[in-house]
Amino acid sequence: MKKLLVLISILLINITVHAQSNDNEHVYEVWDDRPAQNRGADYGISIPGRGFPFDADWEGQSYPIGNGFMGANIFGRTDTERIQITEKTLANEDPYRRGGLTNFAEIYLDINHHSPQNYKRSLNLNEGILYVNYTQDGVTYTREYLASYPDNIIAVKLSASEKGKISFTLSADIPYLRSVNESNTRTGDTHAENDLITLAGNIAYFSLNYEAQVKVINDGGELFAENDNQNAEIRVVNANSVVLLINAGTNYELTQNLFLEETKTLKLDKTVFPHEKVSERIRMAAVKGYDAIKESHNKDYQKLFSRVAVSLSPEVPNVPTRVLLENYKQGNTQPYLEALIFQFGRFLLISSSRKGAMPTGLQGVWSQYEVTPWSGGYWHNINVQMNYWGAFSTNLAETFDPYLEYYEAYRPVAEVNATEYVRRNNPDALDANGENGWAIGTGASAYAISSPGGHSGPGTGGFTTKLFWDRYEFTRDTAFLRDIAYPTLLSMSKFLSKTLKPAEDGLLLVDPSASPEIRLKDESGAFRGEYYITTGTTFDQGFIWETYNDLLKAADILNADDEFLNVARDQINRLDPILIGASGQVKEYREENQYGEIGDPLHRHISHLCPLFPGTLINSNTPDWLQAASVTLDYRGNNATGWGLAHRMTLRARTKDAEKTYEVFSTLLKEKTAPNLWTIHPPFQIDANLGLVSGLSEMLLQSHEGFIEILPALPVAWKTGSFSGLVARGNFEIAAQWDDMKAGSMSITSKSGGKCTLKYPNIRRARITNASGDRMNFVRESKDVISFETVKGEMYFVSIRR
Repeated sequence: MKKLLVLISILLINITVHAQSNDNEHVYEVWDDRPAQNRGADYGISIPGRGFPFDADWEGQSYPIGNGFMGANIFGRTDTERIQITEKTLANEDPYRRGGLTNFAEIYLDINHHSPQNYKRSLNLNEGILYVNYTQDGVTYTREYLASYPDNIIAVKLSASEKGKISFTLSADIPYLRSVNESNTRTGDTHAENDLITLAGNIAYFSLNYEAQVKVINDGGELFAENDNQNAEIRVVNANSVVLLINAGTNYELTQNLFLEETKTLKLDKTVFPHEKVSERIRMAAVKGYDAIKESHNKDYQKLFSRVAVSLSPEVPNVPTRVLLENYKQGNTQPYLEALIFQFGRFLLISSSRKGAMPTGLQGVWSQYEVTPWSGGYWHNINVQMNYWGAFSTNLAETFDPYLEYYEAYRPVAEVNATEYVRRNNPDALDANGENGWAIGTGASAYAISSPGGHSGPGTGGFTTKLFWDRYEFTRDTAFLRDIAYPTLLSMSKFLSKTLKPAEDGLLLVDPSASPEIRLKDESGAFRGEYYITTGTTFDQGFIWETYNDLLKAADILNADDEFLNVARDQINRLDPILIGASGQVKEYREENQYGEIGDPLHRHISHLCPLFPGTLINSNTPDWLQAASVTLDYRGNNATGWGLAHRMTLRARTKDAEKTYEVFSTLLKEKTAPNLWTIHPPFQIDANLGLVSGLSEMLLQSHEGFIEILPALPVAWKTGSFSGLVARGNFEIAAQWDDMKAGSMSITSKSGGKCTLKYPNIRRARITNASGDRMNFVRESKDVISFETVKGEMYFVSIRR
């Protein structure tokens, strides 16, 4: 009888945790009951980051899809549909002259339905497919849009409830052929022939050849291809259904030589054209057919997306997302919207960062601009790191692979940059044999990287390698640790050691050092003066500590032996990275006394708290530092950019102040979120969308302190809920259910085996069983902490007694 009761208990736990968290219970859908407006771009609007032109409807109303290589923004119109295409490697001169993302193509469907009824456009996040449905003159029309990673194709299907009702004119434009900047001038032609429109040309700045193709596959009806005065179009008349296949490419090749070559026009081989590979992708997709493309897309996409479910409310409001957000901004906060934007962020990461493609940048894989703000590139003083913070905890570790491929390509020039940096700033530390590690500065693109210096110190390198260590921590991939993460940490540590100079009391301080983007006041009193350069900022000192700490842990795991490890063991204790000031704050600068003495006290960056998140130096074992971090967050406030709020959200979660964390999250939704749920700096930047993914995950699950803690920052607004599929360090996959603010049950899947340590109030009274119903013995570390040994691949159930 006792055994039966245990088995029943396990069954109930399993049903409760997984049923309440199942994605099938919640269809995550971004939708509207009207098309996006398309009033066009406005050159008269000044955009931060020196981008142009601004298109408010593209930014705030269109819905994005993507497959890592390409992105499309869909307007869902019934008169003239607009499909804007981006491809990550198409670049021109940006303000920083490293190459910036730019609009690839504009595709239009003149459908001429002007009085639609029962209209709905919906981005189904569970499927990664966008739908448009409406009725015109008694006929129901449906459009489906998907971006398939397996086939590297964007596919659109148009169908109707009656045969012979699909008629439209397809046209495609190459944007910005007439540039306002001579260096950005692109050449190109558009041509229609039979069932294919081809756009091809060149951007001279990088000797970049580009081509896009749109193929029309009709069931019934007729096609007519026409070319007139550079206008190429295909008319579709009375078809039963139509499939459009879209592909775009360039002569870009991610190689080490591309980064080592300094002459921009020699970075690419101008004799190579993308015609063959684009044509082959279109041909293969046409042979495969839409249904098979959709099936392979579903299998690939859902393998990633469906791993995690979050339910913060049983209610799914039946109002357009735009209205839901408007109501939220008026104070009607809705947990469903909070879970929705979390899953939307995961959708964006899957859509913009896949192996074989470039990493996700400031705008993911979406840009309608001629010159994208801040180039749309990879900014290493927080933005690119923020893009990937949530990849590991929300079960999407594979999406970090593009950055690893990017890193392998730029690594040789990063080594050159490290040597030059040390020669310039600390020549006494220069290694004559060139063993000076590697270095990365703030700005980077698909074509070039920068060196440390200027407004951000060398800690940007340690900020970056933290991602490498986290990938190991969450996956326990020992081969990755041995072959990639450890050598990367070792080399970065060697470089960072050469940025240190002896100071009084035996300390070692970074010199020169900067806390990212902090300026002094100018003559008018505004913070537009010179960047503040000093010695030993918390940002730089903290990330040397983090990098050394990660290196030494990796070395212990691998039993590695390198002479430099002794250097790291000595220097890590001489960094003095965290200091508390007279205001009770974590100092940003060693010379700081009261909070805000140096630089803007409300600055968007809060770099001196990076040792709290994504670092681990500040934690509950350093209560004075943790309290000082909370004080600092209070002083800094929430008047920040979108990504600035996302960082504050993760930081607040680490302090475990649930209500203040929730306040930041709500502010991000209310003040920095567009109707299509894109987050804005402003303008649109994807980093806040992806950063809040990490922030919400940290509210529900933390594992950086040597134990797994569920619901560490649970706000009252989420009184009842559940999650499944979140990942803790050690590669434990966690599901949990709570009611009235108290956890009732958990399941833990041990993906790599090893000891599992759990923290929750009074968890010492819990019952733990394995999948067979056998009760597990565990060690009571304290009243709130227990630990037990796990077997790789096994699932364990925890019933928490109240």
